[in-house]
Amino acid sequence: MPTRLLLVDDHEVVRSGLRMLLESEPDVEIVAEAATGQEALAAVAKHRPDVVVMDIGLPDMTGIEAARRVKEIDAAIAIVALTIHEDEQYFFQMLDAGASGYVPKRAAPEELLTAIRAAARGEVYLYPSLAKLLVAGYLEGEGGTRSQRKPLTDREREVLERVADGRTNCEIGLELTISPKTVARHRENIMRKLNLHSRTELVKYAIRRGIIQP
Repeated sequence: MPTRLLLVDDHEVVRSGLRMLLESEPDVEIVAEAATGQEALAAVAKHRPDVVVMDIGLPDMTGIEAARRVKEIDAAIAIVALTIHEDEQYFFQMLDAGASGYVPKRAAPEELLTAIRAAARGEVYLYPSLAKLLVAGYLEGEGGTRSQRKPLTDREREVLERVADGRTNCEIGLELTISPKTVARHRENIMRKLNLHSRTELVKYAIRRGIIQP
């Protein structure tokens, strides 16, 4: 069965380009399009797509608000943000709203297809430069709160940075000369050690939700 998509963008030319790109893929079916948040919510209620490709800059509400409301209608629907915004504010807010992917519009078409397919499988895809924001936020928070919690070991930091680069447990194990099971154990330790402080809290949330993962 192909992945059923809803395209949400207020620019017809963008939706047209996306349609041309995606219609040629045998594992993708576009079931509806929307130019506003309200149109998107109506289409979600009617068509129940597998994945919503969501712009952030919509005329009647932000894509962030639309994403939250999509999840209220059906939490199983995956959302991939496709946007010109690459700053931390929108990035973190979109993840918090439940997005399973975040791809800038400047990215190659293959990146969007990868994100859609990952989302359809119940996985998470973040454009590499944006995924690193999660790790940067953690590392910044670590220095200021070290006395309040257990710091990460050097090995755990190495694992965390490689996980954010999108490497699998096997790949990390080969690079660091440890077993995949040891990598998985380090990841569990990282999750336990993360404390609930500003952006560090978000990184912990992201790891728990599977946002930082291969």
